[in-house]
Amino acid sequence: MRALQKLAAEAVAATLAGAALHQTLPAALAGIVVPADRGALQDWVYGALRWRGRLDFWLDRLLDKPLTDPALGELLRIALYQLAFTRAKPFAVVNEAVATAGSGWRRGLANAVLRNFQRRRSELDAAALQDEGARWSHPAWWIARLKRAYPGQWEAILDASLSHPPFTLRVNACRGSVAEYLRELAAAGLAARQTGPDAVLLERAVAVGRLPGFAEGRVSVQDAGAQYAARLLDARPGMRVLDACAAPGGKTGHLLEHLCARSGQDAGGGSGLDLTALDADPARLARVSENLGRIGLTARLLAGDAAQPAGWWDGKAYDRILADVPCSASGVVRRNPDIKWLRRPEDIAGFARQQAAILDALWPLLAPGGTLLYATCSIFQEENHDQVAAFLARHAGHAEKRSLPEPLTDGSLLPHAEHDGFYYALLAKPL
Repeated sequence: MRALQKLAAEAVAATLAGAALHQTLPAALAGIVVPADRGALQDWVYGALRWRGRLDFWLDRLLDKPLTDPALGELLRIALYQLAFTRAKPFAVVNEAVATAGSGWRRGLANAVLRNFQRRRSELDAAALQDEGARWSHPAWWIARLKRAYPGQWEAILDASLSHPPFTLRVNACRGSVAEYLRELAAAGLAARQTGPDAVLLERAVAVGRLPGFAEGRVSVQDAGAQYAARLLDARPGMRVLDACAAPGGKTGHLLEHLCARSGQDAGGGSGLDLTALDADPARLARVSENLGRIGLTARLLAGDAAQPAGWWDGKAYDRILADVPCSASGVVRRNPDIKWLRRPEDIAGFARQQAAILDALWPLLAPGGTLLYATCSIFQEENHDQVAAFLARHAGHAEKRSLPEPLTDGSLLPHAEHDGFYYALLAKPL
């Protein structure tokens, strides 16, 4: 446990210093071969980030003066997370953390803080529930934004954002039905249920290697909320379609699967769709290629900036455009708990400017009578309702917003036990 605590503390520190969690965690996991150890380390890193607001609150009250050793502080947060949120044996957590802390005053401080936490746990829990930052473990500005935007729902949103994310699959409609796949999961001892036309929610997350047919492309991991995009865009065989911010390719793949099934062709016969997958980052575009290769479907892959079409557009209009734009990712924070601590209030305005530039740049590429699906994984209004309203004002008479089916009446999907938070707006260009 001692080495794992140290690795977890270092991974959290590196992440909060600005490194991406999807890079720091694999680096920490490198060389760890025991599955239980790998699972514990991942849980401690995610948990310490998810609950950092409460851990900070506790630590502040357990210290007589501010801690001047950042590495020791991260180690104590990892140990506090273990004591409060895991089934680890308390004596082992404390003993190993004290040993890891070092010698002299560090060792004594770690011992005092952790043992004091055990004695004062009830008192500290009660105090944390009276402090918004500790209760919800989100920055104050984030909570205030949600209160303004969702006066009757902000608490449920924050509760969902503190939960473990659902493990949802997308069944490849080209390769079989949801009902068939559910029977295969049951035969493999994996409890699951259907939550959307192509969506299957597993009771527990598992390694993809345990999923029947994953390597053969019969199923992909994709949140149920993200699976709305392909159906809302309503692309049809023969159409010219642009996925403007495609990486890592989940929505691209779903578009192709949807069209493949709709056209009655198998995966080898293709989707019947002229689809271009665009992304500004060539490395991320390679992931699109890998994901499409696994499901056995293809698209035209193009590296380019969606806000600068002059560098890549061939001049032929698109019938459908999916603009899954860069955003704050505030709707998927439970999958990326570092985001809430790394984002700043001014970042939201920056994302909004970038989104507006992409929308205005892509709109001339859409054919008359065509539709553009604007999508974010944000729950902040500046990136969603406000962004679309401003776009419609700029393009008055030349763009209209189409209605969406339930549960997307206003375009919003708030974080929930069955899906993450997303926003969709379907924008049509008159003939």
